[in-house]
Amino acid sequence: MKVAFLFGGSGYISYFLMTRFIEINRFDRYIIYDIKPPVYFDNLPLNAQYIFCDVRNTIANFDEAFNPSESWVFNLAAVHREPGHDSHEYFDTNINGAKNINDFADKMNLTNLFFTSSIAPFGKSKEVRTETSQLYPETPYGISKAMAELIHSNWLSNNPSKRLIIVRPSVIYGPKDPGNIYRTIKALKNGFFVLPNGGNVVKAYGYVYGLVDSILFTMEKKERQITYNYAEHPLLNLKQMTLEIKKELNYNKPTLSLPTSVLAIIAGIIQVLYRIIGKKSDIHPTRVRKAGFPTNIRPQYLIDHDFPFQYEFVKSLRHWKSMEQNDFL
Repeated sequence: MKVAFLFGGSGYISYFLMTRFIEINRFDRYIIYDIKPPVYFDNLPLNAQYIFCDVRNTIANFDEAFNPSESWVFNLAAVHREPGHDSHEYFDTNINGAKNINDFADKMNLTNLFFTSSIAPFGKSKEVRTETSQLYPETPYGISKAMAELIHSNWLSNNPSKRLIIVRPSVIYGPKDPGNIYRTIKALKNGFFVLPNGGNVVKAYGYVYGLVDSILFTMEKKERQITYNYAEHPLLNLKQMTLEIKKELNYNKPTLSLPTSVLAIIAGIIQVLYRIIGKKSDIHPTRVRKAGFPTNIRPQYLIDHDFPFQYEFVKSLRHWKSMEQNDFL
């Protein structure tokens, strides 16, 4: 029996990955480990099981019979929202999680491990960054993800039959999107979006269906270790993205441009006002600064290995609308 062990399996990426696996009958069973039950499935598939798991702690053995050499461990678990957590929380979960998942894999004699890292270890990247570029993590999240990559790489070193794939996804978006791209779309629709510094900055992005395609693509490769970036190719800068969104979705409200420093001050004032009335706002100075933070990431491994990029930005919007029309109402 081939089993997929999905740590952080209740999350956004895991839902789409698991859905695709089920479509192609890639595994016989799916074990979802997470601190919260799956939220994206209306009903959990019959061959899937949810198990409460806090990856900061030792992970209990899986007691059913399965084929370890044809099964996979997926480490999708992370504390990632910035801002939103104390610094130690990123390290507690992302580093200890990697260690405990390694230990689980060894106890279960599992030799295939897939880790979703992040482009955050690259830090600011105005110049193009590929997989071979130096890492310069600047935040607790980025540092913890870079350290988790090393922890998993160390796991690989003690057994020649082991395989490790690490993907560094950029900002992922798509149907039921909970993140930045969807917030941008809603802001453009309502006329509340302001381009930081004119929008002449590349913010790497990846469509969730393309990311899943890349995971399947690399799993079929024979290399013992693969580390690759995931971003669409080619990328548009932020200004070009907003123009394409407005054109494709027929949004006509004006878009302003202000320096990031001014936007951060405005965001700080909004935060204070919301606190006074006892509410929370997604408009946060740190998040505004991140909007002007360049992440020019190139998926060189996928380019070199002829990966078929199917979701350039406008095509991804059209596919998204076809899959989840309600997101755009």
